[in-house]
Amino acid sequence: MNDPERAMLLSVHPRFATAILAGSKTVEVRRQRVAAPPGTPVLLYATAPTMAIVGAARIASVQVASPREVWSTSRTRAGISRREYDAYMSGASRASGLTLADPVTFQEPVPLTALRAIGTFHPPQSYRYVKQIDLRQMAEAAPNGVDEALRDLLGDLVPA
Repeated sequence: MNDPERAMLLSVHPRFATAILAGSKTVEVRRQRVAAPPGTPVLLYATAPTMAIVGAARIASVQVASPREVWSTSRTRAGISRREYDAYMSGASRASGLTLADPVTFQEPVPLTALRAIGTFHPPQSYRYVKQIDLRQMAEAAPNGVDEALRDLLGDLVPA
């Protein structure tokens, strides 16, 4: 994924989105392999009941290893208990630990209703990559135009 016109859209539970944006959760774990280079922008979609893009961060690094290895290196930064982690990873042979940096909270979240009003937006089950055209639609859906934090993170990928 060396496409400079792509960002990642990551679905997370609202409590994890809050913790990521507060800086207390710096590693997001996933059951599947994630191949994204450091520096990739990540948009945080908070699932129900929030149902909005609430902020963003950048990928600092990605660890792909066994669930045991990922837990060993990220347990103090993952924002979940060992029990929650084990339940989530049950049956997985590989895991990814995405180290996130530079979190920014949007002043006004971009709600799912607004995203769907301008296109056929579907939040991902886990994550998906978004291209420049998707980012433009997200910018159009923003309540008061593009959030300054989003512009700072995505630079030329979003319209002025």
